[in-house]
Amino acid sequence: MDDLGLVAWPPEPIRTGRLVLREPEVRDRAVFIELLSSPEVNTYLGGPRRRDELERETPEVPERWPGSFVVDLDGAMIGQILLRRATGHRRPAAVGKADLGYLFLPQAWGFGYAAEACAAALGWFDGVRPGEPVVLTTQTANLGSMRLAAKLGFTEVERFVAWGAEQWLGMWSPGTPSS
Repeated sequence: MDDLGLVAWPPEPIRTGRLVLREPEVRDRAVFIELLSSPEVNTYLGGPRRRDELERETPEVPERWPGSFVVDLDGAMIGQILLRRATGHRRPAAVGKADLGYLFLPQAWGFGYAAEACAAALGWFDGVRPGEPVVLTTQTANLGSMRLAAKLGFTEVERFVAWGAEQWLGMWSPGTPSS
């Protein structure tokens, strides 16, 4: 994955009805480690990383680059939104496009936070890179992620098998209504 090109970073925090999307800070390090080491969070992402490795390797301020947003609820990190350029994607339809990813703590699942945060990130992206489509890849077995993609307005481009499972590739274009 590559960067998003010339975008002003960090942007002003993005506020939604309940959330703030902001740049990562030192106080978020423990939650990044929790997200990356969680078996539940990483069920469809190749499995969790070892906590001891993450403790050693995670910088003081993790994931600090354009397109990496902390999702903050009432002053605490509950997840991360990632927008990166898909330069090395396995599918030709996705290469070079911005790629949306997200991770949320299990205790934040089921409240609509992911839809709210992703819609805000897509709105931000459309503001800084007008007219550019965004892709999203998820396993078809990840029903929650499939529902979120549909809710955000992603439409199926193709299905393919990778990493031993069926994958779904969807695309969002500016002007697509998202929740």
